[in-house]
Amino acid sequence: MSPAELVKALKQEFGDHVAVVQEEPQLVVEVSREKLVEIARFLRDTPGLAFNFLIYVTAVDKIEYFEVVYAVRSLKERHQLMLKVRISREEPEIPSVTSVWPAANWDERETYDLFGIRFTGHPDLRRILLPDDWEGHPLRKDYPVDRRPEKVV
Repeated sequence: MSPAELVKALKQEFGDHVAVVQEEPQLVVEVSREKLVEIARFLRDTPGLAFNFLIYVTAVDKIEYFEVVYAVRSLKERHQLMLKVRISREEPEIPSVTSVWPAANWDERETYDLFGIRFTGHPDLRRILLPDDWEGHPLRKDYPVDRRPEKVV
């Protein structure tokens, strides 16, 4: 399926909840937070799309907002797509996609740990890299760079 055909399928099903960011060299679409899980399920379950492989989940701190990024691939159809979802800094919350792609589990935990983005509906959202008592989220741009952890004796 070409990028144009994929965009057409997404637009036909979700209308204004999908916006093309770029088509080349890789298709990137921005989707609304409210429709994320529904779009993920559509991408996985629709014949001809079959995005059955979640490559990664990460986030970007854009200062005014966060962008949560999902890279997905269809191993059967041999195409790839990047989804971006904009969420506010004041309410850094987004639905978990672990019900669609179980591989999102650890990536969402890592994104929570490093950016403080809460994935609602996640089965086990807790820190994965930093100690439980770590204060803050070190990949946020407002995290103090001169902060050093206290040495545990």
